[in-house]
Amino acid sequence: MSANDSPLWEFVNISKAYPGVLANDKVCIRLMPGSIHGLLGENGCGKSTMIKTLSGVQQPDSGQILHKGQEVRIADPDDARRRGVATVFQEFSIVPTLSVGENIFLGNMPRNRLGLIDWKTVNDASARVLKKLDIELSPETITGTLSVGEQQLVEIAKAVAMDAEMVILDEPTAALGEHEIEQLHVLLRKMRAQGTSILYVSHRLDEVERIVDEVTILRSGKVVRESGETEINVSEIVAAMVGEDVSEHYPKENNSVDAVVFECQNLRTRSGVNGASFDLRKGEVLGLGGVLGSGRTEIAHAIFGVDKLTDGALLLNGKNIEIKNEMQAINAGFALVPENRKYDGLFFNFRASGNITAAALPRIARRGFLDLAAEAKGTERLMNELEISPQAEKKTVNFLSGGNQQKVVIARWLFSEANILIFDEPTQGIDIGAKIAVYKLMNALTRAGKSIILISSDHDELLAMSDRIAVVQHGHINRVVGAGELSHDDLVRASSHDDAGEARPATATARIQTNSNESLAAEAIQ
Repeated sequence: MSANDSPLWEFVNISKAYPGVLANDKVCIRLMPGSIHGLLGENGCGKSTMIKTLSGVQQPDSGQILHKGQEVRIADPDDARRRGVATVFQEFSIVPTLSVGENIFLGNMPRNRLGLIDWKTVNDASARVLKKLDIELSPETITGTLSVGEQQLVEIAKAVAMDAEMVILDEPTAALGEHEIEQLHVLLRKMRAQGTSILYVSHRLDEVERIVDEVTILRSGKVVRESGETEINVSEIVAAMVGEDVSEHYPKENNSVDAVVFECQNLRTRSGVNGASFDLRKGEVLGLGGVLGSGRTEIAHAIFGVDKLTDGALLLNGKNIEIKNEMQAINAGFALVPENRKYDGLFFNFRASGNITAAALPRIARRGFLDLAAEAKGTERLMNELEISPQAEKKTVNFLSGGNQQKVVIARWLFSEANILIFDEPTQGIDIGAKIAVYKLMNALTRAGKSIILISSDHDELLAMSDRIAVVQHGHINRVVGAGELSHDDLVRASSHDDAGEARPATATARIQTNSNESLAAEAIQ
């Protein structure tokens, strides 16, 4: 903490209402220079509203905003930037057709004496920012070719390029692996030491516990806890967020039996799968562990027919099967909950029902036409069992919280009656209550004899919810061991080093240099 006791920014009794909802109810927050301040709470608690207010996206209905003790009105995002506020929103604001350098300086392009864009300065200044972040990424790389995690790093670089006094990070590590998270934290500590005020919003509570100096916790629009500089642990955070003590964050059931239901033999693809082999047992959760870019998602895409196999075999219940596309995978009983639900998992212009039935339309077809009554009946049951918000049938899914959106994606595969489900980052960007609901659903699925392949960059989650873990490196499975045989440190070392012990970069395009190291569903939600 800075020795300066005067807040850089202060919210005093901020209130904001939308039709039928009081999003913020007399919220008070003091943001100190040289401090990392955690803003926590479940989805719908009012965090996003507070972020939009400070970043100038919207105006509060009442209350005061003070900057260095003086009351101000932040007119719009440009005004916020002029006042030294940089915001990295959870939804990316990058332009995928532009280069990394262009994105870093988007809206603030340096110009020469003729008023033309000074491309040399764009590239040189971008290179300096990327070097400061310890990311080996060319400013001239087209951003749309980058992975989700790499695009997140570009978003953060945009904020750093502003030399802002105040940086707001909304779920900055949702798409990052452990190494990238640690490097980001190193950077944030440096910025804190330089007097920068950082507002940090994350659903990864273990990481919040490590990085923040103080927290404000919101529930139903109200502040329910401030810790100041007092130590605070995950259990206390969860209790304050949900209003009750949740002693078991990872309610794992062991439902695996010895019967092998699926095998991958020497899988190879042009997207980076390099001789991957493993088996999956009935009722098992098999975790794929590895750093960002290690090939976990690529293996999932190879199994589900997203990427074509160039070699290898898939065996289902001991028989060879051929999966050349997603529909063949669905017909074979596979499901994929993708890493990026917003772009790859949802039809944002549909309500919940259209999304839930999309993978199994023949089940609700009558003589070539959709039976809307059958669709409504099937989706209503799943929505009730998964406790999806009733608003999901009144408005399109883009208006739902992240947790409800994830439940809609999962409901699709319950409706399709899939037997092998691939969960790629299933709890990314959702709150603790929704996470626990997903974990209980995983238990219900494996209890019913279904099998799950779990991909997660949250090592605690991966270790706690898996029966076995397949360590992935450069698209290859190095080994498969019982989850209880690995510690957090073991998993980091195993997935980020070669057998010879030499560290390898996480991806080919961005090398992060670290300084260290359904009734089914009813049961699931009860």
